Amino acid sequence: MIETKYFGEIEIEKKDCIEFPEGLPGFESYHTFVLLPVEELGTYFALQSVEEAGLSLIVTNPYHFYKDYEFDISEKDLGIEHPENVAVFNVVTLRDPFENSTLNLQAPIVMNTVKRTAKQLILNQPEYKTKHPLILTAKGGESHARS
Repeated sequence: MIETKYFGEIEIEKKDCIEFPEGLPGFESYHTFVLLPVEELGTYFALQSVEEAGLSLIVTNPYHFYKDYEFDISEKDLGIEHPENVAVFNVVTLRDPFENSTLNLQAPIVMNTVKRTAKQLILNQPEYKTKHPLILTAKGGESHARS
């Protein structure tokens, strides 16, 4: 059983835990996290610390919003043997109203889905910032998520 920021007390299994050997930037002393779905569609997740109830980041798969998002990672970083064993998440900064929320494309979280290890990278690519619009708006005023 762990205490969470958004869901109260919940039961998790060890196999669902994700290890961050180096922690997260700014939270280096916390190494074990779990991904908890925030809504039924599975678009947003809480990256919840197992060690600290107050440490939970909302993350999402950036490819739902930015199909052309790309960066290089070293396979040896996480022991990744096959591209299909990689999951990428980015931190969402929630705003009110929700349409003003942003996505941090400068610091992706890369996970080895087989070994359940992860690392947050800091990209030195000028096209990626910490506050990209979460919902892309077309000229007609309609919101579109690209997948």
